[in-house]
Amino acid sequence: MSDKYEVIWAATAVDDLTDIVAHVANNSPADALRILKKIKEASSQLYHLPERGRIVPELQDQGIMQYRELIVTPWRVMYRIAGKNVFVLSVLDSRRNVEDILLDRLTRPVVD
Repeated sequence: MSDKYEVIWAATAVDDLTDIVAHVANNSPADALRILKKIKEASSQLYHLPERGRIVPELQDQGIMQYRELIVTPWRVMYRIAGKNVFVLSVLDSRRNVEDILLDRLTRPVVD
């Protein structure tokens, strides 16, 4: 019997998913719903098998090994395991450069 983990979505990941669904819904609400279900279904596997995702290659190249991702083509669900928690951190478009996205997020002014 496998252990159960708690999956916690960061606000940034929720915003990413909301933006993806809203963008797709502009052209096809049915596709948006299908994509939402597909991403949620894939991420639900993290409750029991969080190590199934690969280490993020761009970060691994830099020696950063604690971040993993699930590929839900064309999106990347990035997360980190901490004890019995799995923190979903971002949902990114795999057609974009992840380093550019992360750099943009880290250099963006904080708005309260």
